[in-house]
Amino acid sequence: MGCWPRTNAFTADASLPRDKRATPDDYAGTGYDKGHAAPDGDLSWTQQVEYESFLMTNMYPQHGSLNRGIWKLLETSVRGWTVQQNNTFTIYVGALYGAGDGFIGNGVIVPHAFYKIVINENTGAVAGWMFPHVQPYPNLGDDLTKFRRPIAQIEQQAGVKFAMPGNAQELQPGKEWPVD
Repeated sequence: MGCWPRTNAFTADASLPRDKRATPDDYAGTGYDKGHAAPDGDLSWTQQVEYESFLMTNMYPQHGSLNRGIWKLLETSVRGWTVQQNNTFTIYVGALYGAGDGFIGNGVIVPHAFYKIVINENTGAVAGWMFPHVQPYPNLGDDLTKFRRPIAQIEQQAGVKFAMPGNAQELQPGKEWPVD
């Protein structure tokens, strides 16, 4: 975490070929937010890093009530756990895609779900969340425990086996790290 001010400098990632790049214009008029995968609030220790947090390769189309609601609450909670416990956390974040997912702009896929896995590297404690992202989009409220999912379920649905520490121990819903 740092102190460089937020720029909202959303921009295409020039490291990709032009025909493969998402642009801010792909989101215009769609009703979707440009939702960060890795949050800007965690990537502001230098001007360059803060700028890179706004590359479109770090964005997902997210319904505003998710992006500015419970997703933001989870991002803020992770930040609080890190600071209050003075521990290192590894975060896996991603989207779930499949048949029936929509598109915006020039072929940007709108995922049907998002997940986040949080690992306390010092203790091995692990917790996972999954949030639906379907239309019409419901208000998901602010109870993070409702969206806790077993890591094995997230891995199965994402088709990814995530690296875990040797001492990994999955926390039960409601037993996540306290945050003040």
